[in-house]
Amino acid sequence: MKKFRKVLDGLTTSSPVNPGGSPACGSAAGTPSTAPTPRELEIQETLMSEHFQICKTVRHGVPYQPTALAFDPVQKILAIGSRSGGVRLLGRPGVDCHCQHESGAAVLQLQFLINEGALVTACADDTLHLWNLRQRRPAILHSLKFSRERITFCHLPFQSKWLYVGTERGNTHIVNIESFILSGYVIMWNKAIELSTKTHPGPVVHLSDSPKDEGKLLIGFESGTIVMWDLRAKRTDFRIHYDEAIHSVSWHHEGRQFMCSHSDGSLSMWNLRNTAKPLQVTFPHGKTQRDGRKESCKPILKVEYKTSRNSSEAFVVFSGGLSYDKAGRRPTLTIMHGKAITVLEMDYPIVDFLVLCDTPYLNEVQEPYAVVVLLEKDFVVVDLTQSNFPIFENPYPMDIHESPVTCTAYFADCPPDIIPVLYSIGAKHKKTGYSHKEWPVSGGTWAVGSQTYPEIIITGHADGSIKFWDATAITLQMLYKLKTSKVFEKPKSGDVGRSAELVEEDPYAVQMISWCPQSRIFCVVGISAHVILYRFSKHDANTTITSLEVRLQCEMEDVISPSDTENTPYFSDPSGHSPQPQPPSPRSNTPDSVRDSIPCLKVKDRMIRMPPGYQAELVVQLLWVDGEPPQQITSLDLNSAYGLLALGNCNGLAVVDYLQKTILLCMSTLELYGSADPFQRLTRSPRKNRQSTSDFCMRGLSNFHSDSKKRIRTSYQSLTELSDNQVSLDLERSKSPTSDHVNGHCTSPTSQPCLTGRARVPGGPEGPRLARRGPGRPPFRKAQSAACMEVSLPVSSLTEESRENSFSRSRSSSVSSIDRETKEAVTTLQFAESYGRKSDTLPTPCLWVGTSLGLVLIIPMSIPTDEQERQEDPVTVAPAGTVLMLKSSVLRFGFLDCGGALINSPYEVWRDQHAPYDSDRPRKRKLVNFSPSSFQEASGDGHLAVVCSERQAKVFFMPSQACLYVHNITESSFVLRADVVSVCNSVCLACFCANGHIMTLSLPSLRPLLDVSYLPLTDMRIARTFCFTNGGQALYLCSPTEIQRITYSQEMCDNLQEMLGELFTPIETPEAQNRGFLKGFFGGNAQTFDREELFGEAAAGKASRSLAQHIPGQGGMEGMKAAAGGVVGELARARIALDERGQRLGELEERTALMMTSADTFSKHAHELMLKCKDKKWYQF
Repeated sequence: MKKFRKVLDGLTTSSPVNPGGSPACGSAAGTPSTAPTPRELEIQETLMSEHFQICKTVRHGVPYQPTALAFDPVQKILAIGSRSGGVRLLGRPGVDCHCQHESGAAVLQLQFLINEGALVTACADDTLHLWNLRQRRPAILHSLKFSRERITFCHLPFQSKWLYVGTERGNTHIVNIESFILSGYVIMWNKAIELSTKTHPGPVVHLSDSPKDEGKLLIGFESGTIVMWDLRAKRTDFRIHYDEAIHSVSWHHEGRQFMCSHSDGSLSMWNLRNTAKPLQVTFPHGKTQRDGRKESCKPILKVEYKTSRNSSEAFVVFSGGLSYDKAGRRPTLTIMHGKAITVLEMDYPIVDFLVLCDTPYLNEVQEPYAVVVLLEKDFVVVDLTQSNFPIFENPYPMDIHESPVTCTAYFADCPPDIIPVLYSIGAKHKKTGYSHKEWPVSGGTWAVGSQTYPEIIITGHADGSIKFWDATAITLQMLYKLKTSKVFEKPKSGDVGRSAELVEEDPYAVQMISWCPQSRIFCVVGISAHVILYRFSKHDANTTITSLEVRLQCEMEDVISPSDTENTPYFSDPSGHSPQPQPPSPRSNTPDSVRDSIPCLKVKDRMIRMPPGYQAELVVQLLWVDGEPPQQITSLDLNSAYGLLALGNCNGLAVVDYLQKTILLCMSTLELYGSADPFQRLTRSPRKNRQSTSDFCMRGLSNFHSDSKKRIRTSYQSLTELSDNQVSLDLERSKSPTSDHVNGHCTSPTSQPCLTGRARVPGGPEGPRLARRGPGRPPFRKAQSAACMEVSLPVSSLTEESRENSFSRSRSSSVSSIDRETKEAVTTLQFAESYGRKSDTLPTPCLWVGTSLGLVLIIPMSIPTDEQERQEDPVTVAPAGTVLMLKSSVLRFGFLDCGGALINSPYEVWRDQHAPYDSDRPRKRKLVNFSPSSFQEASGDGHLAVVCSERQAKVFFMPSQACLYVHNITESSFVLRADVVSVCNSVCLACFCANGHIMTLSLPSLRPLLDVSYLPLTDMRIARTFCFTNGGQALYLCSPTEIQRITYSQEMCDNLQEMLGELFTPIETPEAQNRGFLKGFFGGNAQTFDREELFGEAAAGKASRSLAQHIPGQGGMEGMKAAAGGVVGELARARIALDERGQRLGELEERTALMMTSADTFSKHAHELMLKCKDKKWYQF
């Protein structure tokens, strides 16, 4: 615990560090302060570096670009591999674990060691890995790197420690799972095929042992050759040569026949008694044409052949095989049961599927009960026990990406009643028709940890939808879905051109969200420069939506200086609409060049029935001005206690009274300063072409735009700069971060979104598209979302010119930057109880405004306190000219009392406005106000204001505006996200920088507590969606389909083991069915096959060292403990082996006794027959 003492002395107090030479604090007017200041400020800070540690907690969503699938039928655990080297392990709800290969190589195949708590992964870098699943955080125990051959297929028989590995050269190697060392036993391709064959059979695409005899290995080659290899005799039993390429093979459980799927869309059935020709060849989806030939079909990529006890007909499940003439059909999974053929259409291409069966033994009746289908962007389980084959309701959040995610918000420690309320409303709109059986992937154990509190994650999407998720503990479950597009009129079918463009693209894409959990008021900012305010109600209502239109456009003059403007607030008329001429309909065919005073979308102007849940009450839209579309909204804040909503963009600021439905303030940023503008705005020539700017405006899904974002583009070299055709820097500054699926740019979230327009480079890659759109048309882009931005950041190719462009154009408080950038964006807003002037003695409602030039303005407001007066009397908003300064764009505000505790914003307690009227309980506003004045007795007057920008953090004492502490967060990068959060019963400032560093600073002293290089910024998605919350947690969109949650709290890292689920639970392996004496004796017995005798070093020798290299795994702490107890494990395995050997000897002894008894009986009957027939003559028979 460290005590900080700071003596304040009115005007003489200044910042201990004043970098940059600019005034660090104080009033711009320079008038002496008469506000009382405490003589001494004592704050005890409890946070230390030991309280912080970065750790990933859990990942939600379907794995991005999945490649492989595996299932443990005993443990009932599912594994999914991905192209990025990730492995996702799923069990019952709550059992969800993500593992990552350090190499990042794609996972080709997964093989469970059934009921052993282990998993083998084969990766594209020709490496095998053995994962230990008997710990909450799985770790790699062994790795085997092949150096001369490429892995194509793996097969691990049940209860075997020998893994068969097929390669691209057609060879089959055998790996010992326990030691992860190659056996000397190798099946070479030239020995497997006939010597007379002149061509190579191709890579191994299938390996499986015969259910009838484990000593026989079936090898399938890509060219269509199938070989049955006798492992004991080391020779081929039979060879099959088929004309079509083979994709998969599946055995009948009796081991007498198997089925193959081929590239021509056919299925061939083979019987071991006659391998000269197939027993049957079928084209399930191929019709016979008039000439007698089958129509060509797509390949059947996989087939599974399973039998059932209750039916004599087998299940045949396969993917693909549709005819080519049916273009546009969705991917299908076909289920054939007898003569019935069911085709299930999927929303996405099928990657892999598995048929789940009751038994792990391949030589028993399989009894299939479900099919797990892995799609490119989804995960589906089909119930096979019902004739209509319904799907199971997925307990995992696999639909996060249903529409691309464009923004996120994370709220920890929410009011406890909000989650049940949202769930009850959302449950009414759930889909039906699911299977009534329990979810089949039910392995592992999970219990809610002791330290749990209500958490909610909100995601905004490109189609305008909002999803509320219950994120309590480490789970994620959707609570409620809201569609913002229902507020607006749909484009008319006859209105071509503009309306068609709106339908094709994403005019409703969510850009920003603001939510007050206490009052349940919700605000959404859309890409079309609109703000929608929602109130929550448990009752449906028939209401009309109020629409306010704001003309927030900065006019460019020849000379731009503070003296050219007057500090006059704009007040609207009582009707609630700005005094504009009646605008034409937004759907009219008005040419873009003459569009003026019209919004981008049309709000429904009729009575609307709104279901229970969030109901739209007010829509605020920015208007077109002189043929130019409105600029993107860059900042938003609402306060339910004040009844006010503030929004800002690169042109200025607007304040809306949503209780009276009026516009209180609409001013440009320059007008807000008045005479307090600290900069001298130099002469600027008029813009020659007003239309050019409009082509570069409204291009993002959030406020990630313009200048300082070039620091990543130019300092780290994005993909666009590596291309041949360069685009002007001014163009790139205004280019949308969501406009390009590949060449998205990670840019700073707070700089000016639009500058004076310059002509596009004629050879630019976007020139034709711009010309096609026409001048002045708002360039809505397809909302690729945070999920689709990918940026390459090689530092080596940085040129000197790009460095100059990057840092010379970076925003700072210097006059040179003002010369080039006249527009100043409002980057952050916050309502708070504060002091608008130095002379104030009591806190009043204020609006804190942060700009892209590092300036902070404080706007005091006068709000009537009586409820009736609040509905009738106007709210007074008067900019006071108070200016504070920081380096670079302002990102976040926070407020502390003089004891260092966080001051929460005032709020209104939620009340249902549409509830039936009750005279005993009148609906009155109940306000909760955390005013700093409540701490005056203990700590004196005033409070502390924390201001964080892209480069710097400062702590000011209010009302004297003295700068107490300053800390330069970064010089080489910039902050993307900053939040004042509560951790360990204290408060800190958490920052995420563009260079991937996560930092925490103590408050109010701004001592660095944590600085970890966690996540190199490789794409726009992370920058857009990263957010902190209380309790030491954060999240970001790690892929287009997945949300990654992390913690930066040491306490939570310590408790993480308790929160995670157990993947492995001790379960006794089911016993094999008794096959009967005669069937077992005459039909062959796989259990008599001893692989150790064939593949062990004593019999097969050692493999070549140059073929593969063994790499011991780290295994983590639990893995090290397991390794330390290896002797005990070896003894246990030896004991189990002895027991099994004894059991086998016992079974052999019983079988021998049965044979002796049978022989004695046969001898007895033969002797009796001989005695009976001895005295008979031949003619008596």
